[in-house]
Amino acid sequence: MTLAFNDLVCGYGDTVVVRGVSGQVVPGKALAVVGRNGVGKSTLLKALAGQLPLTSGRVDWDGQTIVDKPLHTRLELGIAYAPQENVVFGELSVADNLWLHLNDRNVNRYDELFELFPLLQRRLNQRSGSLSGGERKLLSFARTIGLQAKLAMLDEPTEGVQPENIDRMASMVNRRKASGASFIIVEQNLEFVAAFADSVLVLDHGEVVLQGSFAELGRERIEQHMLI
Repeated sequence: MTLAFNDLVCGYGDTVVVRGVSGQVVPGKALAVVGRNGVGKSTLLKALAGQLPLTSGRVDWDGQTIVDKPLHTRLELGIAYAPQENVVFGELSVADNLWLHLNDRNVNRYDELFELFPLLQRRLNQRSGSLSGGERKLLSFARTIGLQAKLAMLDEPTEGVQPENIDRMASMVNRRKASGASFIIVEQNLEFVAAFADSVLVLDHGEVVLQGSFAELGRERIEQHMLI
């Protein structure tokens, strides 16, 4: 199923943050959204997830508009979202976080993720709020992947995560892509982006300034828009 968004405009109150942004992601592919801090990346993802209303524009899922669908309804449609902040429920255990949105506790669901991130399995009974920032990001990533959604949207998933685990995250994204899942990932780590992205959307001041594959755009050209 394809997610397509056209001419999105949104923001907070009277402040416009995202200005006419368009793009799409098809099954089995991943779109990376990159750019400097404060250029509208997280705002775009919130709008696509249904957490932030649009001022104008259109979001289609499998050819049908979902502009009026809230966050929980989009999850039911197969669209999962992991925010940049408040990524876990701190008072709940790691296990309760992992199974929070699921109807059953099928232990096999997380086998592949526990193999990649054994730390999570070791800490299933630990309170999530006692994890480090990078560990909480890993938990959020695993929980989102475990939903087995058709489309997963992740906001800065590698923030604070150890390099070896970032490599494993990229491996997991590519495995899920191979099974037909798609991704939209906001990310600053270009090594990670290069490892998973089929296409890249570069934002600046809420607008698309570059769009194409990582190879077509080139790392140096992308970096220029992240350092200005």
